[in-house]
Amino acid sequence: MRYLEKAFDALLSERTKRQTERVILSIAILSFICHLGLILLVDLGVWSAKSDLLDSPIAAIYTPFSFILIYEVYLLIFYLPKSITTYIGKQYEIITLIIIRRLFKDLANLKLSSNWFDLQDDLQFTYDLVASVILFFLIYLFYVQSLRRRQLLSPGGDAASGIQRFINLKKGVATLLVPVFFGTAVYLFLQWGLASMGITDPAGISFKNINSVFFDEFFTILIVVDVILLLASFYYSDQFHKVIRNSGFVISTILIRLSFSVEGALNTILIVAAIFFGWLMLLIHNKFEARMREQGA
Repeated sequence: MRYLEKAFDALLSERTKRQTERVILSIAILSFICHLGLILLVDLGVWSAKSDLLDSPIAAIYTPFSFILIYEVYLLIFYLPKSITTYIGKQYEIITLIIIRRLFKDLANLKLSSNWFDLQDDLQFTYDLVASVILFFLIYLFYVQSLRRRQLLSPGGDAASGIQRFINLKKGVATLLVPVFFGTAVYLFLQWGLASMGITDPAGISFKNINSVFFDEFFTILIVVDVILLLASFYYSDQFHKVIRNSGFVISTILIRLSFSVEGALNTILIVAAIFFGWLMLLIHNKFEARMREQGA
């Protein structure tokens, strides 16, 4: 346990969080400048490359957004031991940022014409544009309910030994997730990058597009983590509404994961449905909790 605490403090303390934020922000700015430089080399004919990400300076925004998403992954792990609803909320923020990042990529390739709704790329841009607004509002509603949940918690409730053991479990899971996620990210991005440049055989790459790099596997791992937390939660609470809420969060994560296996409108619908479902589960849970407290249950 002592070694676990040391590892947790080294990887997920407030000090480490601030340092990680500064490092990733610096890398994001540098990557944006480098991406712009590559686009300039392609425009000048100095370097020959075929990629949607090198067609327009607008597409360069895609790269720093990728590093912002990596920081969001770190924040998700950081908040895991502190609050389950904040942890789930970070999942929703990540998938929303993926859509925003995709908008920047597609914005550089829009074809402005009178037959807008006949072009698949323009239709996807329209879906994502509308979805980003809906998701932003749903995440706002989710955090409103998350705050409501904290207000419903009884004073000193977190000091219970059962809950403290659950928090220790979440700390252990979070500590293990840091090297797993970042190791996976480095491996997959290198694999994709080398294949994209023709250095390695692209036949072994399973990604449908760059938007799925890492995050397909990321949400698969999250499903496993969510199921572990769901099962572990039975040790300190078997209340029906809490079981249903936690099960709903697992279903929400699965829906997000499924969205990576499809494209077009169905991809967007699955993402919106996942976050709407998670918010609805939390809303009903809070109403259930409030009624039980009123009745002194």
